[in-house]
Amino acid sequence: MVRPLELPDDIESLKRLVLESIEAAEAARAALIIEQLKVEKLRFEIARFKRSRYGRSSEQLAQLELSIEDLEASHAALPAALQAPASVPASKPVRKGLPTTLPREEIVHAVACTCTTCGGPLRPAGEDVAEMLEWIPARYKVIRHIRPKFACERCEILVQAPAPTRPIARGLAGPGLLAHVLVSKFADHLPLYRQSQIFARDGIDLERSTLADWVGGASALLSPLVEALGQYVLSADKVHADDTPVPVLCPGRGSTRQARLWTYVRDDRPCGSADPPAVFYRYSPDRKGERPREHLSAYRGILQADAYAGFEALYGERIQEAACWAHARRKFYDLHIDQPSPIAAEALERIGQLYAIEAEIRGRPPDERRATRQARAGPLLEALHAWLHTVLPSLSRKSELAVAIRYLLSRWVAFTRYRDDGRIEIDNNAAERALRAVALGRKNWLFAGSDDGGERAAAIYTLLGTAQLNGLNIEAYLRHVLEHLPEHPINRIEELLPWAIAEQLPALRLAA
Repeated sequence: MVRPLELPDDIESLKRLVLESIEAAEAARAALIIEQLKVEKLRFEIARFKRSRYGRSSEQLAQLELSIEDLEASHAALPAALQAPASVPASKPVRKGLPTTLPREEIVHAVACTCTTCGGPLRPAGEDVAEMLEWIPARYKVIRHIRPKFACERCEILVQAPAPTRPIARGLAGPGLLAHVLVSKFADHLPLYRQSQIFARDGIDLERSTLADWVGGASALLSPLVEALGQYVLSADKVHADDTPVPVLCPGRGSTRQARLWTYVRDDRPCGSADPPAVFYRYSPDRKGERPREHLSAYRGILQADAYAGFEALYGERIQEAACWAHARRKFYDLHIDQPSPIAAEALERIGQLYAIEAEIRGRPPDERRATRQARAGPLLEALHAWLHTVLPSLSRKSELAVAIRYLLSRWVAFTRYRDDGRIEIDNNAAERALRAVALGRKNWLFAGSDDGGERAAAIYTLLGTAQLNGLNIEAYLRHVLEHLPEHPINRIEELLPWAIAEQLPALRLAA
């Protein structure tokens, strides 16, 4: 570091000194960004490992991913000479090739026909091809339906082709635009007033109230399809269930109240079933026990859920309870994170051994899963049960650790039911995954405007969630359905379910 009294007197030396200081500061900043990037990536890997082993919430992973994205963007903005060498970011993913389904536009950069050195003729010697992905802004078009009129020369009767059916009677929006608005609101979490602003940037004046009318009309049109999906989900032998709070605006009070969005998931792929997966959402203005009783009034089978008291009244001869090990494990994990405990650590280790077995048999038939569980998980469960009874008397009755252990022991039959039934999963993560989209959207749209809005959200989430579970492009699926549903026979509604559409139109499937 140069001291003030040691500064040179001539201007050129001072300029050189300033430039060297700036370069040193940039190099230090680049080194700091590189080190921060390393640290954040290591934190991300640790968090991902903890989640896979202990069932930690994905919220921290999402936060770390955002932090890494910002640091990677800052790193990319550095001069090339200051960026880390290629060997530093060892975890950088390999760039995948661009989908072959995308249209290609070729630009040939030709050179002179003669050699610039000796003037001799040139012959082909190969070529280098580099691809660049480009974005073309959305293109709108107006479709004019023209129906010429003809008059009979004898009887003067007018003859004209029938008017084409629209998704919404006398509506301005075509099926593609309607699908885009629905996906933007419920999958991309863009409120209608923001969509109105985006349309305005493209010179299209669409008021929020107009978009709201479209959402309501499309929801009414899609209701038979949603009802068919609900019947399909609740006809399964086993259903995953969960719920999440949804703030709903109270008219005239300027405040919100807590409503609920319930999810019921049918997904038997982990036990080797070929039945297509589906999810069914229901909305309710509160969390009273009568809500799930109403939703599951005709259901018979296995219900995999958490310990919500509203489900308790359902269990009996008609519905069997299967508890969620992820829910129980999370109690021990939270305690261990807050204050490291050897008892909580051992509980996590024992439960982790059960999950290791599940990872090996995922996708196997139910009989094979049951046999493996009885042979390998059975002894582990018995040992865990005995160990819990041993450590419980040594704990304060009011301690959180004792509460977590009593939670397991009091529902032990439900927790071990999966051992003897290969159709049952070890946890209820299928339902928790189905609610992630709702949790993400809740951060953007903040609240539902009314109970009717909650009902519409549940209906659209049902369609989008099921299409996504079946690997479909959700916007392409909605566009197809909205185009054909107005004239489709209601008694053949199953032909428009996501898996049926995927068989007819493989192009709707997401690119691998």
